[in-house]
Amino acid sequence: GDLDKVVNLLLSLSGRLARVEAALGSLGPHAPAEDKVALREKQRLLVAQLEDAKELKEHMGRREEAVGAMVARYLPAEHLQDYQHFVKMKSALIAEQRELEEKIKLGQEQLRCLRESL
Repeated sequence: GDLDKVVNLLLSLSGRLARVEAALGSLGPHAPAEDKVALREKQRLLVAQLEDAKELKEHMGRREEAVGAMVARYLPAEHLQDYQHFVKMKSALIAEQRELEEKIKLGQEQLRCLRESL
């Protein structure tokens, strides 16, 4: 459960940071200075939060190793391999699910815009 939360946090912060950076990049030379300052402050905060989330994930990795060592004492080799595979794949599957959800949202938004343009 903690792994789900941390991976989702990392993905969310990364997405938000990408949107802020895109907004900063799209500001023209005549954009109000306060807009630039506000976006740079958001960017600074998101970078700091992302670094904190990465540290949290590293801590989770160390905790995962400790749990894995304990589990290894009680599971036969075959079941231990299954457990290790499950743990490794869980993060990848969460990230893939999130990416697919984003693609679905984008597709729905594009479809809505196309319908409105007709």
